[in-house]
This record gives sequence, structure tokens and C-alpha cells, in this order.
Amino acid sequence: PDQVSPERRERIAAVVAQLGYVPNLVAGGLASARGKIVGMVIPNISGPIFANTIQGFSDTLSQHGYQLLLASSYFSTEQEENAVRAFLGWSPAALVLTSHFHSAGTEKMISETDIPVIETWDYQPERGPLQIGFSHYEVGVSAARYLHGKGYRRIAFVQNSATGDFSALERRDGYAAGLAELGLQPWVFAPDAGRPPFDAGKQAMEALMNSAAPPDAIIFANDNLAAGGLLAGQRAGLKIPEDCAVLGFGDYPFAEMLLPSLSSIRPPALEIGVLAATRVLQSLGVLPVEDEVQRLNLLQCEVIGRESA
Repeated sequence: PDQVSPERRERIAAVVAQLGYVPNLVAGGLASARGKIVGMVIPNISGPIFANTIQGFSDTLSQHGYQLLLASSYFSTEQEENAVRAFLGWSPAALVLTSHFHSAGTEKMISETDIPVIETWDYQPERGPLQIGFSHYEVGVSAARYLHGKGYRRIAFVQNSATGDFSALERRDGYAAGLAELGLQPWVFAPDAGRPPFDAGKQAMEALMNSAAPPDAIIFANDNLAAGGLLAGQRAGLKIPEDCAVLGFGDYPFAEMLLPSLSSIRPPALEIGVLAATRVLQSLGVLPVEDEVQRLNLLQCEVIGRESA
């Protein structure tokens, strides 16, 4: 468009609209050996936690003529490997993955490809792919310190019931280390694998509160689990947070609507999406590189204190 006069551009646009013309992007990709598609693999399309990342990434790409092709791994490294192999077969402009937990096959493919590869929702700067996100381990440490600062001492952690959520396990490890620093004993509960999140939260709350010395605060791996636990506690006649405080992760849209409202840890989901797309475009030479790229990719989570903790 910038190579013709405004008058001619208007005439071309009118003919495009009249004919319903659609450019053949496959042919264009063959000519350049690279398409204008960026492949992204996330653990869960249906969950709200990644929605803002996807939106921010897609919106930023589309401003420069690139489009997002999305796949879900459902926390399976095998499904992620299949998606990566399929994406690379289409010669995308770049590839974006979630976290650093990959199969050996995926690691081999991303180490051998010549396109930009970015890992999001994580920060492991020693790795080859560019990292954009935060430390899940430090999130766990922060959660333990936050509840300790509120006066809680018997603090439990509930793992995700979704098998393969290794980032939640990193938060668990950070929680355990944070408690150890404070001279407290970690207490981890693992719901039945594969249980729906709300039901898994209910199972955890019932099991923990029926123990001989129940916790006075519980950190849940995500807000879905936390909501299930909070509601189950209320059904059992518990007062939240007087009998047991509840802290989630993700700051899902429903968190502030619960009664009591759910305290949660808010990840920089939108910022991750926008920054990941920006780094892709910089890697492709579409946008200028104006800073020390790796150093500025570490983002921070925020504890959102509400009524439940």
C-alpha cells in the first residue's frame, strides 16, 4: 500500500471490495519460504488464564500483517510436540510456546529450526529460546510470605488436578522453600488426577479441614480450585477467612465476584502476550530493537488481597 499514490490505493481497495479478492498467502509463503503466520501452543484454550495473553499477542501481530495460529497441548508434552511438528511443517514466521517443560522431540526441533522461538509464562534466561514471563518458583515464595505476613502459620498448598501442570509444581516448590525460610513446615495436598477443578478444590478443602490439626490458610494452584474449595468450605459451615483463608492463582474474572471475594495472585497475562508479539516482530526485523531484549523480559506477578485472605 505504501508504494502507490493515495488515489491509486483507493481505486485498488474499491476493486478488491467489488471482487471479494482474497490474497493467496500460501503462494506468497512459497515465494518467500516463510509465511506471515505465527504458531502458538498453550496448555489450555478453554481456561481463562491464557485468554488475555492470546488476545494481546494476536492484536499486536495483526497490526503488522501477521496472524496467529493457535493449538492447545492440554498440559501434554506429547500433544505439544505434535503441534510443534505440524506448525513447523507450514513454515511459520515464528513459534511461541508456554513454559520450558518440553519433550525431547520438541527440544530437538526448536534447537534446529532457523525461525525465532519464544517461551512465555516462564523465565529461564539460561535457555536458548527467548524467555518472556515470570518465575513460578518466586510466585510460590511470595504466596507463602504474604499469608505469613497476615498472621497465618499452618499454611497448606493444593496442587492442580491436571496432570502435566509442571509450572504449578514450581509454585509448590517455591511455597515450600518460603515456609522453610520462615521456620514452618510445608503441607501439600494432591487431589485425584483428572478431577474437574471445582471438584478437586472441594476434595482438597474437605480433606484438609477434616484433619486432626486443620490449616488456617490454603494456597490453591489456580482460582478454579480455590473457588471449589471456598464454596465447599461455606457449605460445610466454615467461615472464610476466619476458619481458613483461601488464596488462588490467576485472578480469574469471577474472583472478585465470589462472596467472600477471592484473594489471588495476578499474572501479567496481557503484558506477556503484547511483549511476546513485540519480540517476534523485532526478531523478524519488522520492529526495531530498542533495548536490551533479554533483560527486560522478566515480568512480575501481583498479590491481589481481597476478603478470603
